[in-house]
Amino acid sequence: MARVTVEDCVDKVENRFDLVLLASHRARMIGSGQPITIDRDNDKNPVVALREIADETLTPDDLKEDLIQSLQKHVEVDEPEAEVVPALSPAAQDPDAVGDVQFDRMTEEDLLRGLEGLVPPAETEDEAD
Repeated sequence: MARVTVEDCVDKVENRFDLVLLASHRARMIGSGQPITIDRDNDKNPVVALREIADETLTPDDLKEDLIQSLQKHVEVDEPEAEVVPALSPAAQDPDAVGDVQFDRMTEEDLLRGLEGLVPPAETEDEAD
């Protein structure tokens, strides 16, 4: 292809604005060292990017996905879900234990008495001014 025009690429990417975005992103990728998929023929990076789109050596969907990922600040990574481990009950730890589990309960009065017994923090020089 001696010359690439917008008409050569519009049938691959219908929206001209999207075409400009994808071709400029691909040209930046080529400039940063990504290998090209066609012969350069002494063309500059934007022309090479347009020729790659016109020759369909790169799919527009892949370019669009790569562009979106390059613009994201936070990229979600699919991490394996943590395995659910069943909690051991006291009966499982001690075969002689009874199946009933009891929890310690604190009344409001016990909590207030405990808080009254606390010593207030010492004042610093900044607070005294």
